[in-house]
Amino acid sequence: MPSTPGFNKEVLMDILLRLPPKPLIRFLCACKFWNDLISSSLFVTTHLNLNATRRDNIFLLCLHHQDFERNFDVDDPFVKQDLQWSLFSNETFEQCFKLKHPLGSIEHYGIYGSSNGVLCISDEILKPKSRIHIWNPTIGKCRTVPLSITDDTKFRYIALQFGFHPEVNDYKVVRMMCTANKAFAVEVYSLATNSWKMIEDVPPWLKCTWEHHQGTFFNGVTYTIIDKCPIITIVSFDSGSEKFEEFVLPDAICGTWGLHIGIYKEQICLLYGNYCCEEEGMDKNDFWVLQKKGWKQLSPFVFSSDRCYSTMGISVDDELLLEKNDFTVGAADLYLCNYESRQIRETGIKLAYMRYGQNELLFAITYVETLGFLDY
Repeated sequence: MPSTPGFNKEVLMDILLRLPPKPLIRFLCACKFWNDLISSSLFVTTHLNLNATRRDNIFLLCLHHQDFERNFDVDDPFVKQDLQWSLFSNETFEQCFKLKHPLGSIEHYGIYGSSNGVLCISDEILKPKSRIHIWNPTIGKCRTVPLSITDDTKFRYIALQFGFHPEVNDYKVVRMMCTANKAFAVEVYSLATNSWKMIEDVPPWLKCTWEHHQGTFFNGVTYTIIDKCPIITIVSFDSGSEKFEEFVLPDAICGTWGLHIGIYKEQICLLYGNYCCEEEGMDKNDFWVLQKKGWKQLSPFVFSSDRCYSTMGISVDDELLLEKNDFTVGAADLYLCNYESRQIRETGIKLAYMRYGQNELLFAITYVETLGFLDY
């Protein structure tokens, strides 16, 4: 069918752009004309930008136990049981969709980045030969990343980050690796070329004993918290220009416990707490944003000590993701907080702990359903 009777292309595109991603995927089968239109780079990009502007199709992506009312092991409430990644409504907090591994694996997996509705997943514990998958669960499309040239190297530590670089119009995976003899390596995977590239020009100040804590990916640049002892820094790496930069943290941040990095109103931000403040019976999280001339401190987030909130990160709506531990059952309650109004919403979502040695981590991020990756 060369065209759609009764519609010109511009009118049809305007109508289709108003629809969420899942109906559009079904419409790919309507005819070749609709398929070519919806899967075109112009349509995918325009639909993505409209979604971002309207804040449509936003969900909470959380790791939880498959049965919220499961019988807990009183001797070890943190024991690993049937963990599940699910999408929850950002408004009603109802469970909307359970994510299943795109290749049917029953092993638990970790999510190492979300960008434009596209996820990067790999093994829960990263190894040199861990397979990496780029996956959009909304449209059901997945690509397995080829093994890199360093997969036979024995690394003591591997960090993985993923995101979209708007300047080069490409999705990137960044692997940072450290060997037992303190050698440091960085390599970048390009979805457009489906290949890895080793970064040769690694700055000397990165070749030191380091410990990775957290990172975020913004506009094609990774930002990673690194404890160089005695100083704590953020190392940025532009996956397009392949340039590194280092930012020393404010003097008030004296440790990595309770330190989180995120994106707030299109700026890299740091959240640091929880600790007692001047007001009796209150705790606070300090808040900084990274600007051209350095760190700017914003008003701290202050809350009652008996609420025992801990900050996990920031949503795409610029809300704080808070958790409150329930150590008796090995889970935590998830809350959303508007930083400016200080209004806190209870979600009713119980997050599961994932144990890595002595560390017990919780996972909750925001996810936007899009057609991202459809045109690759």
